Amino acid sequence: MGSSATNQPIVQRGTEDRFTGISTVSHSEKQGSLVFVFLEIFSWEGGIQSYVKDVLAAYLEQSHPAPADVFLLRDGPDCLNPYDRSPLRFHYLASASPAVGRARLLAALLKHLMLQRPSQVVCGHVLLLPLVSTLCRWLRLPCTVMIYGKEVWEPLPEREQKALRQANWIWAISRYSRDRACTANGLDPDKVFMVPCAVDGDRFSPGLADPALVEAYGLTNCRVLMTVARLWSGDIYKGVDVTIRALPAIAAAEPTVKYLVIGRGDDQPRLAALAEELGVSDRVVFAGFVPTEALVAHYRLADAYVMPSQEGFGIVYLEAMACGLPVLSGDQDGSADPLQDGRLGWRVPHRNPDAVAAACIEMLAGYDPRCQGAWLRQEALAAFGTSALAGHLERAIARSLVAE
Repeated sequence: MGSSATNQPIVQRGTEDRFTGISTVSHSEKQGSLVFVFLEIFSWEGGIQSYVKDVLAAYLEQSHPAPADVFLLRDGPDCLNPYDRSPLRFHYLASASPAVGRARLLAALLKHLMLQRPSQVVCGHVLLLPLVSTLCRWLRLPCTVMIYGKEVWEPLPEREQKALRQANWIWAISRYSRDRACTANGLDPDKVFMVPCAVDGDRFSPGLADPALVEAYGLTNCRVLMTVARLWSGDIYKGVDVTIRALPAIAAAEPTVKYLVIGRGDDQPRLAALAEELGVSDRVVFAGFVPTEALVAHYRLADAYVMPSQEGFGIVYLEAMACGLPVLSGDQDGSADPLQDGRLGWRVPHRNPDAVAAACIEMLAGYDPRCQGAWLRQEALAAFGTSALAGHLERAIARSLVAE
């Protein structure tokens, strides 16, 4: 997250869904209070934060959710939190000083664990694991850690790696992240449960393009490719530059094509210069930051979603498919799960402009079955809708408790 880890066999633990790895086990009667510990959820926007919000929503959707306390290192009590209701209780520990914030977390978490003795402690990021794991070992409490993508794809520093190995259980968002994390850090695959990403089909749905947005971005009578990604110089793996390099070949087949890039960051000047150099600057529209509530209207501007990336999973692929868009991803990452190994979209070598161009031309032509918007939406929601995540989460919690 070599040879592709997505081609390795999935560890079998009873009857498992091919793309989620979740066994169909019954819910255990053994259930008590839980504790979740996260870096931040509401003070920063990103893929992990979006996923965690979905997990919280899914937790509340369970048939009989246990009481759970959520500790937030960097979020304050003034944040907008729609999940702050029973059975979830939030503890906001933000501080202007990182050292003070960690001290507050240590004190609050230690007191809570000693008094409440929860049935499970779920650590929401490997950066927090040395602290959380140490407290759990002292107090003899079971510890689960959530892993996502690149943060665990390579060997971790010794302290974090040791804590990860000592965790009782691991929740991973994709087969690829599971396999790479296990290989890089010497983890036992049998300790890993799959809790995949999800998409809200009520929010992300097909619809007509907003004429005002069409005019604002200069997309009238154009075929539109779209990417949603941070434009940071450290995130060039998202593949925006590769798609820009593919544009001349795409334009030769689709003369009206334009490329709508949603996101901001310090890499935008380089990308704009690349488009100028290739003579396609008039085809690339940098829309800048778009808030979550406005994303659906932007997906509805597009004819296809393109992100030849390296993702731990890729929630954006689900969002695009829920809006009825054909999708393109890289072929060496966790996108194998939302695209179901290519059944629902195009998977291409992520740094190959020629492969990206060929796939984009096919998507814009619209003849391939993977371009059928209603079918894409149906398949994506069946496997990765919010109700599916609620079931995955409930079973993962139950299995952790059964296995103690």
